[in-house]
Amino acid sequence: MRILGIIPARYASTRFPAKALVDIGGKSMIQRVYEQSTKATQLDQVIVATDDERIFNHVQSFGGKAVMTSDHHQSGTDRCYEALTKTDQTYDYVINIQGDEPFISPDPIDHLAGVLTGETELATLVKVIDSDEILFNPNVPKAVLNKRNEVMYFSRQTIPYLRNAETESWLEKHVFYKHIGIYAYRSDVLAEITKLPVSSLEKAEALEQLRWLENGYAIRAVVTSDDSHGVDTPDDLDRVTKKFLS
Repeated sequence: MRILGIIPARYASTRFPAKALVDIGGKSMIQRVYEQSTKATQLDQVIVATDDERIFNHVQSFGGKAVMTSDHHQSGTDRCYEALTKTDQTYDYVINIQGDEPFISPDPIDHLAGVLTGETELATLVKVIDSDEILFNPNVPKAVLNKRNEVMYFSRQTIPYLRNAETESWLEKHVFYKHIGIYAYRSDVLAEITKLPVSSLEKAEALEQLRWLENGYAIRAVVTSDDSHGVDTPDDLDRVTKKFLS
């Protein structure tokens, strides 16, 4: 399987404009994401897909590969598909790597790549939840899996609901999964899902991946022990910088 890693990177982030170029210990965020991603052994190529020449030029300045994409995309998935169409090689799969995780480990990328056999349509990462703070946080999407490790549903609510059990004991009685937003798409499926209209479940939960489930696509889940450390705000940047660089 030939696998392309794509890092979508917008300039005009609502909560943290220009965060892709922010300095983190002497390197920009996008450079750190790129360098960590290229350590993954299962990726044949890594590129940054951006809508801004400043990011494009910066990536090239540190020796990375980048492509310019439209500034009208509604999601990283759409940006990934345009970037795929602009490559001069053929890839069986695309892995969408979040551009705001400067300290992402290459290991979960390789673990995700390990289930891309040709039969897999879509795949993503999940992690066992180990705290009530995460379990009941509506800003943290959760996933429910079937026996084949395919995702049955994603929700911002805590799912499943444990009837006749006190909420303080839920983690003792059931295994709950946090969704980690790194996606793998089979190339033909990526082309198809970018043409789908926004679905009712997607609108309800504001979760793009529900559009794929609602249209009948199977999403394979890979359980990882690595957590995500995304940077959405300047406060997040302070937190991850202290965690990894202090």
